[in-house]
Amino acid sequence: MRALAVVLGSAILLAYVASSAGALSLDYYDQTCPKLEYSVRGAVKKAMKNDNTVPAALLRMHFHDCFIRGCDGSVLLNSTAKNTAEKDGPPNISLHAFYVIDLAKEAVEAQCPGVVSCADILALAARDAVALSGGPHWDVPKGRKDGRISKANDTSQLPAPTFNISQLQQSFSQRGLSMEDLVALSGGHTLGFAHCSSFQNRIHNFNSVDDIDPSLHPSFAAQLRKVCPAHNTVRSAGSTLDPTVTKFDNVYYKMLLQGKSIFTSDQALLTVPKTKALVSKFAGSQEEFEKAFVKSMIKMSSLSGGGQEIRLNCRVVR
Repeated sequence: MRALAVVLGSAILLAYVASSAGALSLDYYDQTCPKLEYSVRGAVKKAMKNDNTVPAALLRMHFHDCFIRGCDGSVLLNSTAKNTAEKDGPPNISLHAFYVIDLAKEAVEAQCPGVVSCADILALAARDAVALSGGPHWDVPKGRKDGRISKANDTSQLPAPTFNISQLQQSFSQRGLSMEDLVALSGGHTLGFAHCSSFQNRIHNFNSVDDIDPSLHPSFAAQLRKVCPAHNTVRSAGSTLDPTVTKFDNVYYKMLLQGKSIFTSDQALLTVPKTKALVSKFAGSQEEFEKAFVKSMIKMSSLSGGGQEIRLNCRVVR
C-alpha cells in the first residue's frame, strides 16, 4: 500500500514537472544511457558500506544545489584561482561525499561518454540515498544541464538553521515551494547530523531572560549542553537530528513534538497552525510523510537551473 501511494503520487506529479521544467522526463536517457540508474545506485551503495553519513551528505548536497540557481550541479564545482565556488561558502563547508558523485560519474562516463549531466547524477544519488536508507523510491525526472557559474557569496541565499517561520516561508516561496514542501523536506533531517555551532544559540545565552530555549525539553537541552559546552573547541562535536540517524523514517517529527528538535528552524515549524498540523500529521503516519516527501522532492529537484553543458568532470566546467 505504501509503495502504491508513492507511485501514484509520482505519477500525479508528472504533469507538474512537464509544465515547470519542460526539458525533464523520466525516459530522458532510456536510449542513450540505459544503465545510468544502476551505475549511480551502485556507487551510492558502495560508499554507504564504508560511511553511514553518506546518505545525509548526498541529500543535503542536492538541497543546497537546487536552492541556488536551480538544480544545475553548481555545488559540485571546485574553486579556482579567480573564483571561490559554492562548496567553499560558509554554509557548505561541512558538505562532504563529493567523491561519491565522482565515482558515479566515472562509471557512467565509461558506458555513455558525454551524455549524462552531473546535476542529474546528483538528483539520482539523493533519491538512492533515501531509498537505500529504508525510505521511499521514486522515479526521478531527468534532463538537467550543468551550470558554469558557482559563487560562494550565493550561499547566503540558503535557508539557515536559525531561521524563523517567516524567513523559511519566504525562502521556500521564492523558489515556488509551499509550506507543505517546507515541512515535508525538513523531514530529510531524519538522516542528518548537526555541528554545535548550528544550534549553540538555543542552548547558551538564548535571550536576556533564558539561557536555554524554553521550547526545548529540559533533559534534552542538558544532554546537548554536555556535548556542546559554551566554549566548545571540539570541531567534530554535535548531535544527530534524530536517534535513528541511518534510517529514513518519521521519528524526526515525533522528536519535534516532544521538544527535542535541534535547529531553531525545526522548532519554527511548530509556531504556526498550518505547519504544526503537518508536523503532527507526519509524526502520526510514515506513509503520509513519505507521500508528501516524494512529491516535494520531485518538485524541488525540478527547479530549473541555468545549465548549458554536460561536464566530463563534475568538479570542472568544460
